Amino acid sequence: MTSVFDLAPAAPVVPVVVIEDAADAVPLARALVAGGLPAIEVTLRTPAALDAIRAVADGVPEAVVGAGTVVSAAGVADAVGAGARFLVSPGWTDSLLDAMRDSGAPFLPGVSTASEVVALLERGVTDMKFFPAEAAGGVPYLTSLSGPLPQARFCPTGGISLASAPSYLALPNVACVGGTWMLPADALATRDWPRVASLAREAAALARRAVPGL
Repeated sequence: MTSVFDLAPAAPVVPVVVIEDAADAVPLARALVAGGLPAIEVTLRTPAALDAIRAVADGVPEAVVGAGTVVSAAGVADAVGAGARFLVSPGWTDSLLDAMRDSGAPFLPGVSTASEVVALLERGVTDMKFFPAEAAGGVPYLTSLSGPLPQARFCPTGGISLASAPSYLALPNVACVGGTWMLPADALATRDWPRVASLAREAAALARRAVPGL
């Protein structure tokens, strides 16, 4: 199966987007793509989320739109049906993992402990979301995991900023980071897409360590 990390291999950051109005989805996605961040995670936290995914999938072909906050088999089906090209969950259960795997879409199940990582590795899953990154131990925790579990690759998400992202991206087991700092609330409220594009460009310029397999 294709890895999520293969979908936009040059982008060090995956924007994590909460969309309240589906009409904003296309211009927002275009701004992120223009800034060099084509992989976009639209979280399933609002009633507009599925329509937003559908709009981006149909209207911004250069974007790689995925669904985040996927927490059920029904959510998997709805997201893939709307056009999501990858799936991200904040955590995982056996049934959710099976649904994501059966969907055929690349996926990142969420983990925050070594036991969860080992359980996924036993299931043949090596690509994971580390969430909530800062609250769960951040860079020191991921550094500690890289020794005994070097085959696991992570996209840390949760509390990461432009200032802290480089420390994560320097780790050998980090393929990319997820973040919201390029999507400030005031810019979204005023639909300041040029500002979003500028912040995305700044994020896209972050250096990422070469991770084996990427």
